Amino acid sequence: MVTAERERQIRENLGLVHTVANRFRGRGIEYDDLYQSGCVGLIKAVDRFDPTLGYAFSTYAVPVIIGEIKRLFRDGGTVKVSRVLKEKALHAARLREDFLRREGREPTIGELAELLSCDPAEAAEIVGVMQPTVSINSAGEDGDTTLDIPVDDSEQLFDRLTVLQAMDGLEKSEQMLVELRYYKGLTQCKTAEILGLSQVQVSRKEKAVLQKMRRVMDG
Repeated sequence: MVTAERERQIRENLGLVHTVANRFRGRGIEYDDLYQSGCVGLIKAVDRFDPTLGYAFSTYAVPVIIGEIKRLFRDGGTVKVSRVLKEKALHAARLREDFLRREGREPTIGELAELLSCDPAEAAEIVGVMQPTVSINSAGEDGDTTLDIPVDDSEQLFDRLTVLQAMDGLEKSEQMLVELRYYKGLTQCKTAEILGLSQVQVSRKEKAVLQKMRRVMDG
């Protein structure tokens, strides 16, 4: 890439670094260090990005930035959880218990996000603190994602964010399915309605897509 164009792209996407670095505040590493590592990731993303693949630069760059910040945590010590996030986790735990008593099942990430008045990504982060759970593997009776698969440690909380990287190799229809099911928290039935498929077709396609994503994430 021509130097001037490279510098322009780096400068115009520094906001991505701020956005990602802010998600890791309060975990034992100074923000300036988070930002610096994120910038290293941004530069790598700019140098490696192939625009002919047809997806947005941010889709490629965010997982690379996250990867560099994760490296900082691996090299720099223990991850700490902020007091605010702990308080949100306690509140979420109470809401979850109320929902379980009322509905007789675990809430989906989408439902918990609605109860917390936040987006599904933040709800997933809160659940990671609330208890060692959250996985794209589990499903309730209606095919919806639930919160009851154990996750080993905080490192895997970060790994959930890198699912974006695995999505890069998916077809458009597969990306849409993942977005509807795991970012918007829709049931398989509702997803089938939007995609013009049957619930059985969505279930089969979802299983195949998750297997494809896991192969990518496992390297």
